[in-house]
Amino acid sequence: MIPQEILKQIRRIQIFTNRTVNEVFAGEYESTFKGRGMQFDEVREYAPGDDVRTIDWNVTARTGKPYIKRYVEERELTVMMLVDLSASGAFGTIGKLKNELAAELCAVLAFSAIKNNDKVGLITFTDRIERFIPPQKGTEHVLRVIRELLYSKPLHRDTNIPMALDYLAKVIKKKATVFLVSDFIATDLKKPLRLINKRHDLIAVAIRDRRRFRCLPWG
Repeated sequence: MIPQEILKQIRRIQIFTNRTVNEVFAGEYESTFKGRGMQFDEVREYAPGDDVRTIDWNVTARTGKPYIKRYVEERELTVMMLVDLSASGAFGTIGKLKNELAAELCAVLAFSAIKNNDKVGLITFTDRIERFIPPQKGTEHVLRVIRELLYSKPLHRDTNIPMALDYLAKVIKKKATVFLVSDFIATDLKKPLRLINKRHDLIAVAIRDRRRFRCLPWG
């Protein structure tokens, strides 16, 4: 059974994040991420009016005629939240622990995603994988994700971000938008971050005390 206080906290987060999504974040989410969900469809011969930037120069060179690559927008995106639950997150000097702030941030992202009919998944980790929730749609699924972030007790205290990124690469094969949420008390991360960004769209969210975070796209 989940304690009543946890249920109240989940409900408070749901109310707060729904308001934030509706009033502030939904438009930003859609404009930022929906346009990035493109997948290759076909190569066809160039026609007047086509964008010359889409010309496939390899096929054009082989055939002697201009051909273009055609892309279509994916019907849905997959949003994965990769959340560091190591012991350093159980700290906070002003009102909230860093892990609580991370849960609220993930709630905003998750509700924004389902509002746009996207899938949401969760991986929590310390120096090993604590929990994997495969991406799905729907409010009930998002509430399960938030409950997991608030209620679960990590079994370990250290952190291993490269291990978590490697696990993500193994279980999520389709390109996804990945939010890596951590306080990044770790070293030698540049290479694994850039490697995962070759397959997915990676955004690193650094949780700091004093209720601050910053988003870092790894291009």
